[in-house]
Amino acid sequence: MTILSARDLKADVKATGGPRAARFRVELVRDWRQATSRWTVESAGTPFQDTRWISAWYDAFGERGTLEPLIALVLDAATSEPIALLPLVRRSQSGIRIVEFADLGLTDYNAPLLARGAPDDPAGMAALCRALISALRRLPGGADLLRLQKMPSELGGHPNPFASPGRAGSCSLNGNLIDLGDDIDSYRAAIKRMQLPRSWRVFSRYPGAAFRIVASPAEALALLATTDAQQEARMRSLGLEFNLDSGPRAKFYRELIGNGLGDGYVVVAALTCDEATVATALGIRRDNTFIFLRISNAGERWSHCSPSRLIIERSIEALSAQGITQFDLSIGNYAFKRRFGASPIPLTDVSLLLGWRGLPLLLRDCAAQWIRRYPALSERVGRLLGKRAAHEL
Repeated sequence: MTILSARDLKADVKATGGPRAARFRVELVRDWRQATSRWTVESAGTPFQDTRWISAWYDAFGERGTLEPLIALVLDAATSEPIALLPLVRRSQSGIRIVEFADLGLTDYNAPLLARGAPDDPAGMAALCRALISALRRLPGGADLLRLQKMPSELGGHPNPFASPGRAGSCSLNGNLIDLGDDIDSYRAAIKRMQLPRSWRVFSRYPGAAFRIVASPAEALALLATTDAQQEARMRSLGLEFNLDSGPRAKFYRELIGNGLGDGYVVVAALTCDEATVATALGIRRDNTFIFLRISNAGERWSHCSPSRLIIERSIEALSAQGITQFDLSIGNYAFKRRFGASPIPLTDVSLLLGWRGLPLLLRDCAAQWIRRYPALSERVGRLLGKRAAHEL
């Protein structure tokens, strides 16, 4: 982790005597649609760096209590060409003003939207970070800590400038990517030990057994209600809270389906028979990548046919026929994802000091990232803090 101080900014001066941050200009706005009206370029990113996802997020959460939208539009200072767009919020935690991505636990991969002309050299990326830091330090109302979490190190094959101050793998979470390439038959052979064809045969004995991807928004919303109920029952059985079926989180998922089902950005699938909806899956796609977001099943009654694993396998089969070659099983280091052949994607956390009030949280972030460099120690600390073990599907 790197801490940028005022002294660092003053010391970083060009031979002409001007600050390097002057290479870029940062405008901070509070209206997402106003910001995107000026973002007219093709951008690199994950499926989460999509206006349909981000619009649904801001529509659902907006300004709530101590949280306010804060979108950073980075422009080339000389040409005013857009360089980066960061969907951020400012919120208060125990009197500390934190600037972070618009996430609140819903976005797997946080990142800026990057124009193709964004810098990918160390000096240019550092200048981009300094421009953002400088703008946030001048923010009316103040800010104490910039916390950028769950960032991929690369976006569209190019380095993520805002991950450059951090260390890859410093995040406690990781992605899980299955790369089929053009050979799904080899993939089927690689996961044959999971015996998913057998699970399908068992499920197929039920009258009306079928897998389908739904096209109707009304049906997709009805399946989302089923997902909520099934996931809530699962969490309750584990003694955990569930909060995706009410308030702004529920609104977010419904906005997301409304924004993206029609054009294929959002995919909703189900395993059904005459007796019940046995499993559901919700995900998003962009280009040749699909990310599973939420998976549910109808409980122990159906465990003999492994419905959650089966709906993953059926979804991969169906979507690969539509040209999807990469499937992401989302964040979380669960063993079943390894059995599906997923490779871990390390993610980066970066915390940067904006004001003295942010120092306690910064030090805590630094300590957490240091501990993660030593897996045995990290696991021991997790046990001491009472973290639950990962549960399988």
